[in-house]
Amino acid sequence: MADLSPQELRVLAAVADSGGFSAAGALLGLSQSAVSHSVRGSEAKVGAVLFERGRGGASPTPAGERAVALARRILRMYEVLGAEARGAGRDTVAGVLRIAAFRSAALHLLPPALERLTARHPGIRPEVRVVRELGAGTAGEVAAGRADLAIATLNAGGGGVGGGVGGATGATGATGSVPAGAAAPGRLLTGVLREEAYALVHPAGHPDPRSLPLLDWDENCGSYTRDWWRAQDWIPRATVKAEDDGMVLTMVGRGLGMAILPELSLREATDAVDITGLGPSGPVRHVGYVTAPESASTLAVRALIRELRSEAG
Repeated sequence: MADLSPQELRVLAAVADSGGFSAAGALLGLSQSAVSHSVRGSEAKVGAVLFERGRGGASPTPAGERAVALARRILRMYEVLGAEARGAGRDTVAGVLRIAAFRSAALHLLPPALERLTARHPGIRPEVRVVRELGAGTAGEVAAGRADLAIATLNAGGGGVGGGVGGATGATGATGSVPAGAAAPGRLLTGVLREEAYALVHPAGHPDPRSLPLLDWDENCGSYTRDWWRAQDWIPRATVKAEDDGMVLTMVGRGLGMAILPELSLREATDAVDITGLGPSGPVRHVGYVTAPESASTLAVRALIRELRSEAG
């Protein structure tokens, strides 16, 4: 198979990002026919149809999803090559560092790590995107080549723990969790940063918090807690599904119900709520980092992982 040139990779990524050949041409300063010709040439080299064409534009086929993800990751290596070469042996790191994180991690785990990172390496420019842990979740941003590192919820590696990186694009399971370990399927690398216990949070001073309605949010009750939840006959079906854990915590403080939240989410708790542990058999989640093998060796990603581990203790 003939190699794809960097420009051909850029065209593939632009078509996927913009949703059409004309829009991709506008992004790259090319004509629509030049983009179409480039895509046809790439498809011939790869030996697969990469985009479905239609009146509404162009959308990646399964083969195209995989090709575009790899194209973005390869192009990212071109981008960091200069910074890597200049920083080798000098303990200096520079350039953009793209990070994806779920809300509570972006709010509580990342800031102190990034503060230390940029103090030690002023040339690093972090770009943080908050991504919900649904579908592919934050790990999906790494798999798709849109992030260099993600803060994600990780599987514990057994005991009813589900989900996992897999499929054509390396997408995760329905809850966004990925397996903890040295290398996950889909060629992503993971490492555990912290283990968090879940706790019952309820209006302060309530005499019988377990009698209250359950408040929840879509990202909660993932595969790593599902078995525990099913075994608890005192937990009712959720009557309210909020947008995120911060909203759940606010609603509990207003006396609207009780919730079961992990430690990072409870850092925003006020005097309006009380927190009760769920005991040694209560659910836990593992929070960690996810990165691609090629990114794991870069100076900026390695430096960020060191700071995250330091923050996690």
